[in-house]
Amino acid sequence: MEENKKFRIAAVGDIHVRESDKGKWVEFFREVSKSADVLLICGDLTDTGDEAEAEVLSEELRSCSVPVVGVLGNHDFEKGRHKLIRQIVHKENVHILDGEAVVIGDVGFAGVKGFGGGFDNHMLSMFGEGAMKAFVQEAVDEALRLDRALARLDAEYKVDKKIVLMHYAPIRETIIGEPEPIFPFLGSSRLAEPLGRRNVLAAFHGHAHVGSLEGRTPSGGVPVFNVSKPLLLKAGYKCPFYVLEV
Repeated sequence: MEENKKFRIAAVGDIHVRESDKGKWVEFFREVSKSADVLLICGDLTDTGDEAEAEVLSEELRSCSVPVVGVLGNHDFEKGRHKLIRQIVHKENVHILDGEAVVIGDVGFAGVKGFGGGFDNHMLSMFGEGAMKAFVQEAVDEALRLDRALARLDAEYKVDKKIVLMHYAPIRETIIGEPEPIFPFLGSSRLAEPLGRRNVLAAFHGHAHVGSLEGRTPSGGVPVFNVSKPLLLKAGYKCPFYVLEV
């Protein structure tokens, strides 16, 4: 019976912890611990990218008795203190990934922040001014870092079950509802390319507070979940986290 037991993955993004949130997240993390075997936090751990907010989150996470895997989001980079935020939150049972991989149970997790650039036929190309090329290059680099992390799960850890978490969206389908002019700043199809090639079971993202909970990559049909906290609340999740069993 134990061999067939499902591994439960809870996921949420955009929790935007504030300095005034002391004690606010205790029940949330306790509920997650009862409902899942691991928690994914898909970016925007802090509200303004301040280390005091990261300290609050780190303390609140003491209430979480299951392993936590997270990535940083654009809010965590706001004040240029992202490395310090990662250092504060990262600990033995909390893994903040940045182009890296970790294995929990028999499931491998690869995580990147991701970046913008647009989707499908409307992806921005490496053309024009240097500033535009740099913008596109950032998304290319993030996709390459994700691919390398997944390759490590294959070669070094040899896991069959692979899960990806990121902040920016890898597909257009899960951000529809946001203003279309800002789509290029919400994610990039380049992030979807490694998912099918590396046989990923599912991917999770946040960033877009409006959209659809679930979509699939155009190539390979990999399930993608937008688990932004505001979206989950609008979808009726009283305790805003999504659970996937693998």
